[in-house]
Amino acid sequence: MTATSRRTMLLAGAVAFLPRLAAAQQVDIARATGFIQATGDEMVRAINAAGAPVARRREQVAAILRRAVDVEGVGRFILGRWWRTASAEQQAEYLQLFEQVLIANLAARFGEFQGVRFALGRTQARTEEDALVNTVVERPNSPPFSLDWRVAEVGGQPKIVDVIAEGTSLRLTTRSEYSSVITRNGGNVASLLAAMRQQIQQLSARS
Repeated sequence: MTATSRRTMLLAGAVAFLPRLAAAQQVDIARATGFIQATGDEMVRAINAAGAPVARRREQVAAILRRAVDVEGVGRFILGRWWRTASAEQQAEYLQLFEQVLIANLAARFGEFQGVRFALGRTQARTEEDALVNTVVERPNSPPFSLDWRVAEVGGQPKIVDVIAEGTSLRLTTRSEYSSVITRNGGNVASLLAAMRQQIQQLSARS
């Protein structure tokens, strides 16, 4: 390949990348903060509902999270390079299972306590496309803990794309775990789907 040809290919690649940059939605700090404030207030009302059984509180929290979280975007990020090796059927099943696992885990984390209080901390732009909204969660008989919500604009709406508890990213941790399962099983995505089905059964048995 000549030098001219290489320059032409590089230029074509750069031009092809420009529309993706232009299409990126810049995050609005105030909008991201208001979104987390409203979502947090709604969750606190559901968690602290007087007389509501734990199962009912979990259901309400789960419904709020389904609306607030970019489940498909987070799920595809977590599967990473294995998304391209999965069949269309495996991709569809994975996203379905992932939503069940994610929402069940988050709802269980928040839905078992009453007397929860939620306060906003600092909001800062992480990149041009997402922001990190800090909150402090207080639970009865437990020390308060910091929870950061990573928010991005998805389809014209603010959505949660990561939850960071005490410095640990949910999606990065889960991505590592899922990749390990697939790698241990020879790159077979079906092995992860089987593990996720089993996890859902275990979560259902505990609820």
